[in-house]
Amino acid sequence: MSSSSSSSSSSSSSSLLSPLQLPMKPIPGDCGHTFFGPFRDRLAYFYHEGRDKFFENRIQKHKSTIIKTNMPPGPLIASCPRVVCLLDAVSFPVLFDTSKVEKRDVLDGTFLPSLAYTGGHRVCAYLDPSEPKHTSLKSFILSTLSARHHKFIPLFQTGLSELFNELEAQISSKKEAYFNTLSDTMSFNYVFRLFCDKSPSETRIGFKGPKLVDKWLLFQLAPLGSLGLLPNLLCYFEDILLRTFTFPFFLVKSDYKKLYDVFYEFGSSVLDEAESKFGIERDEACHNLVFLAGFNAYGGMKVLFPGLIKWVALAGQKVHKKLADEIRTTVEVEGGATLSALNKMVLTKSVVYEYLRIDPPVPFQYGKAKVDFVIQSHDAAFEIKKGEMIFGYQPFATKDPKVFENPEEFVGDRFVGEGEKLLKYVYWSNGRETEETRAGNKHCAGKDLVVLLCRVMVVELFLRYETFEVESGTFMFAPSVTFKSLTKVSSP
Repeated sequence: MSSSSSSSSSSSSSSLLSPLQLPMKPIPGDCGHTFFGPFRDRLAYFYHEGRDKFFENRIQKHKSTIIKTNMPPGPLIASCPRVVCLLDAVSFPVLFDTSKVEKRDVLDGTFLPSLAYTGGHRVCAYLDPSEPKHTSLKSFILSTLSARHHKFIPLFQTGLSELFNELEAQISSKKEAYFNTLSDTMSFNYVFRLFCDKSPSETRIGFKGPKLVDKWLLFQLAPLGSLGLLPNLLCYFEDILLRTFTFPFFLVKSDYKKLYDVFYEFGSSVLDEAESKFGIERDEACHNLVFLAGFNAYGGMKVLFPGLIKWVALAGQKVHKKLADEIRTTVEVEGGATLSALNKMVLTKSVVYEYLRIDPPVPFQYGKAKVDFVIQSHDAAFEIKKGEMIFGYQPFATKDPKVFENPEEFVGDRFVGEGEKLLKYVYWSNGRETEETRAGNKHCAGKDLVVLLCRVMVVELFLRYETFEVESGTFMFAPSVTFKSLTKVSSP
């Protein structure tokens, strides 16, 4: 999709042609003054325009899906917020090519939270595959997940049963139920049980796990968030509060120690393997385990599951009926909601992929150019210089109208039959959906598990209910979902 070129030629870029004979152009965009430009852009991004409009307006202004702009948080937290922004399906995959881009310390974009939040270690998510520790740490993570694959479905089904029971009870008593809190509790319990073979309620953290992790996550990611305030004096106060200085670790030090201690104690079998099989020191392995469980897994689920429920609800009753028919028929034939049964539910699988396409839970990807190279959009080519920060806004790549028909519409059967060929343009996992995660790449280690759990959630939902209605909004980084009604399956 993108091609590499060593641009040592001194001739005008307008006279060059890319390998696909696309005209070379300078990358358009206005980053403005070193200090005031980033401040201007982040106010537009968070308050005056909003995230999607921010990018849409600049595409229209510059007539290009590859532009230069500033990304939050900017000064004083990030000294260099200028990025080359990729906003189409053709250019975006260069961010997966680690021969061209470096993934060192770019998880959160143009700034790196204090390493005190991870025990002084650069955990696997911060490492480029070229760094020696990356392979051993990611191999450890992949091995840990593989050893627990037999628990994935039954453990999640147990958690979902508890969640649905509580949803029904709250709707019965309050006429509505806020899904996010219940989902967070279920998610943390699932992750902890998966890695530690213990319910967190049986440990010293009791039922406080989600709140401990939420606080730890918030203090790291606050510079990238907003309460969604309207453009007024209050929004300027929020901007100064969140994006002038990072929050110091000492404010969550005791909370993080509680998390570290319970994973150190009850994750001993995982840590034993890290030491004996992969040669990772126990302390470093434990900080990576906390990050995997708290940031990657639980933090991802905080966004993933409310988003899934929101989009399945919006799909409407006709899609609900089709899902229910497929799910119940397959489960009856297969004798249960087994992995074999799940793999035969083509509509259910497509609905999950469509959600991950239209509203990817992690919308941002970053990488720093390792070399000079040429990148292509649909209609032009541009030269990227070594050292430039590259940013991809994934929702625009996976809603590219030149790839997907009716890209803004949720089409449940989009990936059924011939539609499966479009899966190579689904990028939610820091890679193509059609490619595998390996120790030597930055593809999400839990890629297959994420898709599996989403499918199980949809299956269990429609084994129990005919249809449902929700109200949704956005709070900080995640969709906010409130169930308004649940129609249970009628008894035969």
